Amino acid sequence: MNFFKILIIIFFGLLSVSFSHADNHVEIVEKAKEVVKSLESNSVDDEEVPLNDPFAGNEASSSANMNIPEGEAEDEMSLYNFKLAGLISGKDHSYISLVNSSGEFVNLTIGQYLGKIKLVDLRITEAIFEKDDKSYIILDFNNQIRETNEY
Repeated sequence: MNFFKILIIIFFGLLSVSFSHADNHVEIVEKAKEVVKSLESNSVDDEEVPLNDPFAGNEASSSANMNIPEGEAEDEMSLYNFKLAGLISGKDHSYISLVNSSGEFVNLTIGQYLGKIKLVDLRITEAIFEKDDKSYIILDFNNQIRETNEY
């Protein structure tokens, strides 16, 4: 008989613990609902919004060069539509890699053409192209493009 009394006491003890746990759970859920309601009542317009998109990466630097000559922006193979991604200069051969806004790479070696301009020389941080009128365009890793009569 003592065995059944102990079993009944343990059963009711566990049952009361589970009810108190359930009451605690209900209180937590109700507090969470109150927090959600208070957040919904706050206006979203009060939040400060950054002026630039932090997830845009380097997109801003591609539009920073606003002095693009007319006709160059529409030309798909214009140097103004590419960024210098890398260069390799060796004893026998030298190469550069350019990347456009869609992420496609173009690899050139000395003497090859990119549209109407020809890659003529490399330096440690820049590539030099020659135009038809014997002037030069210099592109560096900061996406700065300079036009000059000599290099």
